[in-house]
Amino acid sequence: MIKRFDMPYMADWFAISLRWVLLIGFVVALGLGGRLDLQSSWPLGFMIAWNLFMAILASMNTRMTYHRRISLVVDFILAAMFYWAQGGLLGPVFWAGLLPILAGAVYYEFWGALIPAALFSMFMLYLEREIGMETSFSLLLIGVMLVLGSIFGYLGSRMMAHMRKNRALWVDAEEKKRAVQSERMRAIYELTSTLSSTLSYKRVLDSALDMSATALNPNPEEQGSDPLVGAVMLFNGGKLRIGSARRFTNADMRVTFDGAEGILKHTLDEGEPLTFKDIGYDPELGRVIALRSCTSGYCFPLRSGFNVYGVLLFAHPESEYFSSERVKLLDIIGRQAVIAIQNARLYQDLVEEKERMIEVHEEARKKLARDLHDGPTQSVAAISMRLSITRRMMTKDVNAANEELVRLEELAHRTTKEIRHMLFTLRPLILESQGLAAAVQAMADKMMETFSQKVAVEVDERATEQLEMGKQGFIFYIIEEAVNNARKHAAAEVIAVRLKQIEMGVILLEINDNGAGFDVQAMTENYDKRANSSLGMVNLRERSELVNGLLQIDSKVGKGTQVRVYIPLTEEAADRLHHARRR
Repeated sequence: MIKRFDMPYMADWFAISLRWVLLIGFVVALGLGGRLDLQSSWPLGFMIAWNLFMAILASMNTRMTYHRRISLVVDFILAAMFYWAQGGLLGPVFWAGLLPILAGAVYYEFWGALIPAALFSMFMLYLEREIGMETSFSLLLIGVMLVLGSIFGYLGSRMMAHMRKNRALWVDAEEKKRAVQSERMRAIYELTSTLSSTLSYKRVLDSALDMSATALNPNPEEQGSDPLVGAVMLFNGGKLRIGSARRFTNADMRVTFDGAEGILKHTLDEGEPLTFKDIGYDPELGRVIALRSCTSGYCFPLRSGFNVYGVLLFAHPESEYFSSERVKLLDIIGRQAVIAIQNARLYQDLVEEKERMIEVHEEARKKLARDLHDGPTQSVAAISMRLSITRRMMTKDVNAANEELVRLEELAHRTTKEIRHMLFTLRPLILESQGLAAAVQAMADKMMETFSQKVAVEVDERATEQLEMGKQGFIFYIIEEAVNNARKHAAAEVIAVRLKQIEMGVILLEINDNGAGFDVQAMTENYDKRANSSLGMVNLRERSELVNGLLQIDSKVGKGTQVRVYIPLTEEAADRLHHARRR
């Protein structure tokens, strides 16, 4: 019966090697003695076949039941047959008894060599008596064999003791290696679980650094003393800022990076991890005090598609610290961190989107309140006051009272139109029933009817047919906001609205006016500060973002304003559009 083992038995390989040495010696001795013929050398073929069979078993880490005993018995029998076939002491291989002695020394050490030596010497004595050899010589022969058995048995004992010691060390090293691997896998599992269970940016960044340190140095006793430096840098406001770090000083935490030189630029441009040396000479990272004592480092780009979030940076004083094995672990951790950061960013975007929607609705409510206060409310108050005056005039001057009633009727009609226009902009039913083109044209007609504002409309029906109803609503409110801004603030004679498809998957919305214009840069600063004077731009930007669009505003004082919104129809077009913007 043959059994398979996980590890090879070095004793088998030593026995096989010693057999090959003896077999080569047998062949040389037979050749020199002129006895290398089939008639007397046939046991040699069995020896070679037997050793080949044993080598095959050893190469497959397999063993027979009672493997050592069978091996020693077969070696003894083959050696005895070979010794007898070659003529015993008178033949060229009178030392064939070394084969079972050496095999016994390997497998059973001292007694394993001495017993085969005694048995083989008795076999030799028996053969020599058959041919009439002297008794004194036979006793000498037995003594020589016993001495050889003792010597090789002693050497075998020392060798096997050394082998057992090395094997124990090797097994211990393997167990430690498996423990390290297990600890690293546990750290990676914990990292994955932690990162997938949280949507907090800070916790994601801290977990990525802590688990990286654990995976790189899984021995808990050495983690505190390991001088590994780590940091996560994220883009904020166009610059790389420290999101979380280990072993950074307070001054280091305040450092910002442009990512335009050295290691950071190379990593961000190539989009691939980078190992490096001499970090202290880097034009940007050299400013970090914690990195000046480090001689090697590793930088992993945190990016997904066209979105670049930042970099994951590690450094160490040892020049060869970042081995291929450690780099592979950091690659795994880096990719998991990218997914977690992306999820946290998406969640943060959702939170911000929710807050922005609340602000939009709140602003719409305030706008409605302002419009009602500035328009219909004032008109109704004026009507009420003038009706009181008219009632008193009826008793004194009837003609004047009639004229006042005519003016009051005109004011009531105008107030009714304003209220209907406000209701139309709040919920244009025509948009739901007839589509965007009809709704924009109706809005233009009401602007002319209510405010005497001329609005020219040019909408490509083929473009609007590709838009979802939800997007059509957002686009309508963008147009309505831009047109109202031009009417109220620009005093434009003509406002032109155009909607057309400019390329595959992209629609362009343009609102042009020939009004007063304004300083875009100054207004943008007000937008960043959320100043009241820039609420129109706030609404335009936010509503453009709701359709994943790209807003461009060009204006000069005294030369009118042009508002452009590039609206993607597909995800591919959106990626192409925003990627072109970043470049």
